[in-house]
Amino acid sequence: MTQKRKRYDKQFKIAAARVVLGGEMRAVDLARELGIKDSTLRRWAQEYEEMGENAFPGNGSPKVNKDYEIVKLRKRIAELERENGMQKTPGPSRAKAMREARVPRRA
Repeated sequence: MTQKRKRYDKQFKIAAARVVLGGEMRAVDLARELGIKDSTLRRWAQEYEEMGENAFPGNGSPKVNKDYEIVKLRKRIAELERENGMQKTPGPSRAKAMREARVPRRA
């Protein structure tokens, strides 16, 4: 039997984060009281501390800078394409290398 994933609204997360950041309760104690994992509560507190009121947009997912991710991925693609191009670049063939390395015969 699967459990349905619990969702918490923005106000709930902000209130919990403020309690932890304000030092009113330890994250472990508040998490136990709220019935959530302390790692989840610590993540909420960190996100709220970093982003303030802009934390938890939409359905509560952490805000991701999509433009940054796109730029990062494009750089990685370019890097891999350069590496791939280096691997495909044919080096001197063995026969050509042997011809160039051949010492002329004495007459």
